[in-house]
Formats: sequence, structure tokens, C-alpha cells
Amino acid sequence: MPDTDPTPLLLCADDYGLAPGVNAAIRDLIAGGRLTATSVMSLCPHWRGGADSLRELRDKADVGLHFTLTDQPPLGAMPTLAPGGRLPPLGRLMGWAYRGKLNGGAARVEIRDELSRQIDAFTDAWGGPPDYIDGHQHIHQLPGVREAVVEALGALPGSPSGPYVRLCGEPITAVLRRGVAVPKTLLIGGLGGGLRRMVRAHGIPANDRFAGVYDFAGSRPFADLMPRFLDGIGGRTLVMVHPGLPDEALRRVDTLVEPRRAEYDYLRGPEFAALLEARNIRLTRFAGFPR
Repeated sequence: MPDTDPTPLLLCADDYGLAPGVNAAIRDLIAGGRLTATSVMSLCPHWRGGADSLRELRDKADVGLHFTLTDQPPLGAMPTLAPGGRLPPLGRLMGWAYRGKLNGGAARVEIRDELSRQIDAFTDAWGGPPDYIDGHQHIHQLPGVREAVVEALGALPGSPSGPYVRLCGEPITAVLRRGVAVPKTLLIGGLGGGLRRMVRAHGIPANDRFAGVYDFAGSRPFADLMPRFLDGIGGRTLVMVHPGLPDEALRRVDTLVEPRRAEYDYLRGPEFAALLEARNIRLTRFAGFPR
């Protein structure tokens, strides 16, 4: 047995509500002690139907809002950002954000209103507020979006440890040493500096470290990636995953299908359990991190 205390790790599955197969996979992993958080896309049609089954596991995992501003139909009218009834692709939203289009006027109001609607849709189905907020495709870091997220977090009732927010930055040396999707990881982390400063200024709880970014191309087995994500972890580290069971609903709305199955098979299997034991890692909810 190791002589040192286990290293805590928050393992979070994104996209609950996207499809029944994603919901089922995430619930199975939470029930088996292989996940400690999941992020909910409350604007998706499979959230309300999946909330009751997830609620049976609420003592085993944090459940937060995966704020979504790309590709999906919004929950309310957004004539500036979604004039055709569908939110823009990520590249377009990022372009607007860094040209200042999201910081004021109608766009600013639409973002805040849609975030409020997604929080309400979460709360109505779940019976309480989210434990945390993050963003689908990391959009919660963008200028004009992060302000709305910080404002919403300040208005949420507190969970035992929060509510908290996901930060997506890592030390550059850690990213380079890992050698997985380096440009993508550095870009995602680089977008988060403004949110990190706001979170610190407002005293909002957040993770210290972040991992889980890769290209989903399947060129490297997920079993080879997870050990790299766990290299050198410490403090309050959050690792993001995207498990799922392929179904027709998922294929209709997302191109990320087979990689979800690969992640699910690995996370539920003995190889992942052996990795956690060998690294002396304890999966925890956010409240289980040392203060």
C-alpha cells in the first residue's frame, strides 16, 4: 500500500442530455464510481427525460450546467446570435467574441437571457441549481460570455463547495511534456486568462489544473491518452471526458460517436482501475479537494 495520501482528481463527463446513449453511459460510470461530475446540456431534448435517472445518483457526483451557445437550437429567441433558430458554429462565435460583438447591445442581453433560460431548464428538471457552470466547447471563457457566467454564478445558491466554475488552463510546460494535441490545448488554455482573473477577483471556487483535450481522431487509443492526462496532477485537477454509447439520436446531432464508445469502454474497464491504483489517485467531487 502507498505510504502517501491518495491524490484527489475530479473526473467530469461532458454533454449529459445530448442523446440517450450519452446519458446511459455517464450514469453507468457514475454508478460504478468511475466519474465524479457531469455537465448537462439543458437545452437539449434528452435532458428532462434523463434527469430522473441521474437524480438517483446525485450523492455520487457533482452535476453542473454545460452552457451551450453553439450549433444547437436555443431555448428562446436570439435574433442577433441565432436569427435562423440555431446557434452559430464555434468559429463564428469566437470571431464575434474577439471582435467585441458579444460585449454589448443586443448580443449581451441575448447571452444573459439564454444562460438564465438554460439554468432554469436545468433547475426545473433537476429540482435544484447546478453545482457548477462550464461551457460546451469551452465557450464560457470567451469575452462577452464569461461576464454573464460570473454574474450567474454570483446569483446561484451555494452548494457545499461552491457553486464553482471550470477553468481550462494548464502550465505550458505540462502541456508540452504531455505531448497530446499541443496546439489545441494551448489555444483552449490561452482563451481562459480573462475568466481566471475574474474568478479570482470574485472569489469563485475553481479547479487549479485541467486536462483531457485531444483531437478525437482515434489515431491514439484512449488507453494511451489517459495516463498522460494524469501525469503530474496535483492540487484541484479536473480531467474532462466524453463517454457515450452510440445511438441514432447521437449520430443525428454530433460527429463525435465512436470516440465516445472508446472512452466509455476504457473508463468502465479494469485497465483504468489499475491505473488509478498504480498512481494512487482517488476520484473525488469538488468538495473533496483539500481546502
